[in-house]
Amino acid sequence: MNVNGVPYRTIRVADDGWSVEIIDQTALPHEFRLVRLTAVDDTAKAIQTMQVRGAPLIGATAAYGLALAMRADPSERAFDRAAERLLATRPTAINLRWAVERMRAVLRRTPATDRPETAYREAALIAEDDVATCRRIGEHGLALIRDAASRANGKPVQVLTHCNAGWLATVDYGTALSPLYQAHDAGIPIQVWVDETRPRNQGSALTAWELAAHGVPHTIVADSAGGHLMQRGAVDLCITGTDRTTATGDVCNKIGTYLKALAAFDNGVPFYVAVPHSSIDWSVREGGDIPIEERDASEVTHMTGRTAEGAMVSVEIAAPGSPAANFAFDVTPARLVTGLITDRGVCPATEAGLRLLYPEAAGAA
Repeated sequence: MNVNGVPYRTIRVADDGWSVEIIDQTALPHEFRLVRLTAVDDTAKAIQTMQVRGAPLIGATAAYGLALAMRADPSERAFDRAAERLLATRPTAINLRWAVERMRAVLRRTPATDRPETAYREAALIAEDDVATCRRIGEHGLALIRDAASRANGKPVQVLTHCNAGWLATVDYGTALSPLYQAHDAGIPIQVWVDETRPRNQGSALTAWELAAHGVPHTIVADSAGGHLMQRGAVDLCITGTDRTTATGDVCNKIGTYLKALAAFDNGVPFYVAVPHSSIDWSVREGGDIPIEERDASEVTHMTGRTAEGAMVSVEIAAPGSPAANFAFDVTPARLVTGLITDRGVCPATEAGLRLLYPEAAGAA
């Protein structure tokens, strides 16, 4: 996608041919800043502090982190240490483990002398796979928006999304936002309702920033406004992303997604989830078995923003001394999901629907 007319991806090998360059998402939307990663510890820190975030991008970043580790020490012991370090950063997004295990499988059968080169090549393949996956998700989701447009009598299709599942959450294109970009580029009028997504405000800070950069009409709303908009007929469909989807179609995504799905169900609004294949956990059948990350309470009690003078400050917004809990994700049961938008098509949120699109997963645990 473009930033001020310049095409960017969220992660790439830098011009020196070995270090890794990322967009520092903690600086957005007020500053566009690139950061260079030179070691696996840099990569782990970037994931943990959310300089990079979004399940697909976390996976790609971990892959490049392992490439950096192999450049420093191509031994199996070094790989295991690096993998353990990375896997400990974010427990919920399955893409992280998916990428680590894919790298492990390739490097296990590679002589130590060839591991650095092979690791970089495999990380690049993981990144390119994500780009192609997100592009195809957008193509399949575009058909849903075209269908909604055919019933909108010339009015913009109104889509509500939650958190950031755009190109900033992936290597490029995005998952939930990919159909919206493709619809906008195809000339279909759309209006996007952007949930602010407390506590880290990925909607108001990141989704709004990238939609604005692409010229897509949008409006930021408070997290609790979604049900009101649906009651008033101001939402034609909802599309969110996912950090992990079970084999039976339960969806784990940013906290607050479940409440949007409930409101959509009550108001007869279609609720779709954009699912890259790397986010499907075939080993888990029940959403309740997915580990839910709990982050630092300060993300709830404090907020960072820019003053009128341009300074970035963090301010306390909660009653001093009050304890706070910070659950990062929730689970939306499959019964509330109208359909899953995958890179292979749209299917029901059921085990049968998923396995029809991914028959090779029939033997998965």
